[in-house]
Amino acid sequence: MIPQHELTALIEMTRLMTSYDEVVVKSWPVQDAKARFSELLKASVTEGPQVVTLRGVETAVLVPVSEWRSLCERARPGLKALLLAPQCRGDLNVPPRGRLRRRTEQVKD
Repeated sequence: MIPQHELTALIEMTRLMTSYDEVVVKSWPVQDAKARFSELLKASVTEGPQVVTLRGVETAVLVPVSEWRSLCERARPGLKALLLAPQCRGDLNVPPRGRLRRRTEQVKD
């Protein structure tokens, strides 16, 4: 199962990648994408994200590396999300209470 903070980051990344309201994103059937991959790649770099469809269903998006890195940076959870997450991101080695010996007070004269 995917941890909640990673799922939230993936949803945010998907939202950012598909929020091109003012830009018309070209759609490529998978057969055309395979046959004309170099053209698809050039279009991705010059025109922006390109959608690949499988049986008419949007399946994948080809984006330039710079845009991908930017999306990954923006999709990372912020400090607030990490602090409020129900699960911790690492294991804390906290010993059970009451098993450690306490120091005795030493009185100095």
